[in-house]
Amino acid sequence: MHPNGVNTLVKPIVAMDGGRYPPTSMLNDRSSLLSLLETRRSAKPRELVGPGPSADEMERILTIAARAPDHGQLTPWRFVTVRDDQRDDLEAVLQRALLNDDPEASPAKREKERDFAHYQGALIVLVSSPVADHKIPVWEQQLSCGAAGMNLMLAAHALGYVPGWVTGWRTYSDQVRRAFCGPGERIAGFIFIGHASRDLEERPRPALGAVSRPWRPGPEVQ
Repeated sequence: MHPNGVNTLVKPIVAMDGGRYPPTSMLNDRSSLLSLLETRRSAKPRELVGPGPSADEMERILTIAARAPDHGQLTPWRFVTVRDDQRDDLEAVLQRALLNDDPEASPAKREKERDFAHYQGALIVLVSSPVADHKIPVWEQQLSCGAAGMNLMLAAHALGYVPGWVTGWRTYSDQVRRAFCGPGERIAGFIFIGHASRDLEERPRPALGAVSRPWRPGPEVQ
């Protein structure tokens, strides 16, 4: 551990250019705020196990999520929680939408929707709800929704859970959208929160030089 509290195990994460992260290394290290940010790793929702957050923890997670950057204080996002006893209803929505989208859907596809609706842990549907015809561009409002989703993920991590944020065809289905959204809204993703059923492995991360560069003023500013 570095004297400033930063876990030195994060250095290989930043430097790696591919391959699997050593399974003995610490991911989602909650020993400090920086350690958590530097080792954060989500999981595939289908691999999560319960239980999910308690009612009090969920309230705390959503309260933190709502502290997202929000130009104009428009709150252009919504959190729709799906209870455990509503998963059969969710499956019904997905199955109807699937048959509408693909009338000849195979039994394997229908089974996939059954599984998705019953993934373990808690489920929050993140909804983008931009304010139309406002001086704040819709693009900025959508960025705020993404920031709220990231806050939600980090809050879940900080409480010791592992979240997974997914989209897929369901996110873009009008029939599924109508089940969760009002006019002008759209689904930004399905966020499941539970516990990892196996050791997490790091995914490849970009080299910093590939995504960061210093600004060099062009001739127009000379």
